[in-house]
Amino acid sequence: MSKTTTPWSAFSGPNLGYVMEQYDLFLESPENVDKELVALFEQYGAPVDATASVKPSVQVDDSLMDVVLKAIQLADAIRTHGHEAADIYPLNDREKKTERISLEFYGLTKQDLEKVPVSLLVQNAPASVQNGAQAIDHLKSVYTNKVAFEFAHVITREEREWLQAQIESTPAKKLSADEKKEVLSRLTHIEGFEKFVHRTFVGAKRFSIEGLDTLVVLFDELVKQSNNQNVEQINIGMAHRGRLNVLTHILNKPYEMMFADFAHVPNKAFIPKDGSLEYSTGWYGDVKYHNGATYNSPSGLKVKLAYNPSHLEVVSPVVTGQVRAAQETTDEAGLPKQDPAKAFAVLVHGDAAFPGQGVVTEVLNYSRVPGYQTGGSIHIIANNMIGFTTEHFDSRSTLYSSDPAKGYEVPVIHVNADQPEEVLRIANLAFSYRQKFHKDIVIDLIGYRRYGHNEMDEPMVTNPEMYKLVHKHPTVRELYGKALESESVVSEQDVKSLDEETFAKMQAAYDRVKELPESKAHDIVIPDAVLNGMPEHESGVEESRLRQINDDLLSWPEEFTPFKKLARILKRREEPFAGKGKIDWGHAETLAFASIIQDGQSIRLTGQDAQRGTFSHRHLVLHDETNGNELMPIHHIQDAKASFVVHNSPLTEAAILGYEFGYNLEDPNALTIWEAQYGDFANMAQVMFDNFISAARSKWGLKSGLVMLLPHAAEGQGPEHSSARVERYLQLAAENNWTVANLSSAANYFHILRRQAAMLHDEAIRPLIIVSPKSLLRHPKVGANVEELTTGKFETIIEEPNLGKNQDSVTKIVFASGKLAIDLADKIDSGEGYDHLHIVRVEQLYPFPEQKIADILARFPNVKKLVWAQEEPQNMGSWHFALPYLLELGKGLDIAYTGRTHRSSPAEGDGEAYKIEQARIVEEAVSNN
Repeated sequence: MSKTTTPWSAFSGPNLGYVMEQYDLFLESPENVDKELVALFEQYGAPVDATASVKPSVQVDDSLMDVVLKAIQLADAIRTHGHEAADIYPLNDREKKTERISLEFYGLTKQDLEKVPVSLLVQNAPASVQNGAQAIDHLKSVYTNKVAFEFAHVITREEREWLQAQIESTPAKKLSADEKKEVLSRLTHIEGFEKFVHRTFVGAKRFSIEGLDTLVVLFDELVKQSNNQNVEQINIGMAHRGRLNVLTHILNKPYEMMFADFAHVPNKAFIPKDGSLEYSTGWYGDVKYHNGATYNSPSGLKVKLAYNPSHLEVVSPVVTGQVRAAQETTDEAGLPKQDPAKAFAVLVHGDAAFPGQGVVTEVLNYSRVPGYQTGGSIHIIANNMIGFTTEHFDSRSTLYSSDPAKGYEVPVIHVNADQPEEVLRIANLAFSYRQKFHKDIVIDLIGYRRYGHNEMDEPMVTNPEMYKLVHKHPTVRELYGKALESESVVSEQDVKSLDEETFAKMQAAYDRVKELPESKAHDIVIPDAVLNGMPEHESGVEESRLRQINDDLLSWPEEFTPFKKLARILKRREEPFAGKGKIDWGHAETLAFASIIQDGQSIRLTGQDAQRGTFSHRHLVLHDETNGNELMPIHHIQDAKASFVVHNSPLTEAAILGYEFGYNLEDPNALTIWEAQYGDFANMAQVMFDNFISAARSKWGLKSGLVMLLPHAAEGQGPEHSSARVERYLQLAAENNWTVANLSSAANYFHILRRQAAMLHDEAIRPLIIVSPKSLLRHPKVGANVEELTTGKFETIIEEPNLGKNQDSVTKIVFASGKLAIDLADKIDSGEGYDHLHIVRVEQLYPFPEQKIADILARFPNVKKLVWAQEEPQNMGSWHFALPYLLELGKGLDIAYTGRTHRSSPAEGDGEAYKIEQARIVEEAVSNN
């Protein structure tokens, strides 16, 4: 039984009465109770089990009670600690701890155990198990052999009992002779591929799978079971170790294509003509062991290997986001409809990275959160017992690399990678668990690494003891071949012939590659759709439609009672349509969202507190103040043709942003939006911006229309929440890879959202970073009139309407963005007394609106000075990005900066100091000098 399953249900009648009496004594005087019973009481509590009536009971002679209790403890210890004694290390270089599962530890003998009924120790034991001693031997055989199990930490009883039954009572399926030969053939091709590349392309990096060859066998079984269960899609995330072998043998990338990559020959000539392989690359490209592919199998199953940078585990959230999108149907109003049976993720981790990279824990944490669960991922630790050159004792503080998963009630199965038939069995078990319980599970595939970190590395330099063992250790193909020879399934000559045939097949493939000339260096060609930028898009919505949307949003069911203060605030959204007041930021956003789903584009919005909005400005989900029931008014607008969902996310940035990027890749029809609680929170997700969002198209040819909202602006609230670090996104800006906007207009926000949604299927689509406001959310100068939403489009620049009337008088033009632009507008108010000045709000920082600014400059013949004004320190913000453009546009003019000086911190810590400095910047910007 597992650690948290009580033993009391095995007792009845006088035996149960005796145990209950002893428990009463234990509560009063534990020192007077047998120590074995004390241990059981402390572990399992009172001897009462609600399920006792439905479980078989056994009468035990009182004289055997002590033996029975000790035997139950031993059985439980084998289940809980058997993994410590298991033969799961191919190199056999770890101590096996057997003391806690020995008979001597519990004062038992074989003769004692023979008197114990089997049913007290193993439920539904195999027929060959006839007494307690055989039951203990049986448990040791299943818990301490080539596979080890850890599931005592799983709280749900049904899961534990199911796992226990699978392990103890379900006999392993025996492979037929033909199936064994197929496994040997597979191993020969897996190893043969690595050997061929090693010999043919000497010194080339490939990050060999050797030592973990059965990873491919494991994938084979997952694919087989997926076909049996009519799964539509498997999404794989893995780093570079073994990736080329998986591409070749699971994604069915032809040997010719792979060898062409090594030989620097164009591989497109070898892409299958039947459409079974989808493969893309960007104009800048990436190394071969970062690329992915999609295999469309004849059965209809899609197998997708995600493109992945060198940052190991960061692909995991991207893949789970892709899976969620593959599971959802979004073409109807309301919430998306999810079917977890349609797709699942297989995430392959390194043994050093699984405990070492925090993003793994982030992924485990959201695995059962409603907005992010995918019905369970299968995690595989490709455990070669080393990280680069670092041994396990320098890699982690735990016994196993898999241990972090136990904190999330995820079962862990350790399996010796030299045992292909056991690997097949465990793959089947993991798949069945995922399908039944819709939860994550971990397979710790323990092997070794035959070469160094890469094939140019000499591991003996840093890990001599380990590699003495590796050099003497036969490959899994050799071991399995010998095993099948001993079973008379194959002969020694059969094994040798298979190896030779495999080599010949690969040589023939390479011979075809050699017929093509090597690729020549060529200029990088960026697609015109990317170079030409985002086209202008008329995005207004007719007034009658906006009115109806607004009415629908403010019509709540009679039985629903929203928080009264909030209800009054929201009801004010009727006023702009009656000619009173303006449409603020949150109101414009909601109208944009509603119109977009009416147009047939689904929307997924996530972020910390996104439902309400960090600054209490959004309120897309209302709560009944009498009972807590939720209402999403946007689900009740007329003529909606697509789903809408907003999820509050866990307090996680890297994994959640990666998840949303993946969701958007898989469902390009969805307007996918991630909002940082504060813009600086995106610091924790910088790896996603650097490795995926900014460069996925140039490296891998992957298009994304992901929207990121980053609240930004100095507000006197200290350094951290002032800056979204806009300079970082501008530094990464090139090749029209994304749009970076710092908006000062609710109408412009409305239009840019609608433009992004309308462009999702266009070749010109790219991610959108919006540096969104905080205090400006309700500022009158940011608000929009109804007519500003009914006509027009997103404007990359906005000229201050109260300035620049007398063009000949203007000698100074100030450029600003976001909050500072509104601070300047407040300062000049009507514009009286500022004939010398014109202010231009640069709403889109990248791509920089050069031509529109040039057109403005042409209207003012007497301009002498161009000023870039910002609230961020001079070494931050957009100044250094804008300077080269201003120098080119304003040749012969004085180019100046107004703002804070160079600082190491983004903003002052003292609110009063902030006000003084902000006032200085505004005064300097508008002054006549």
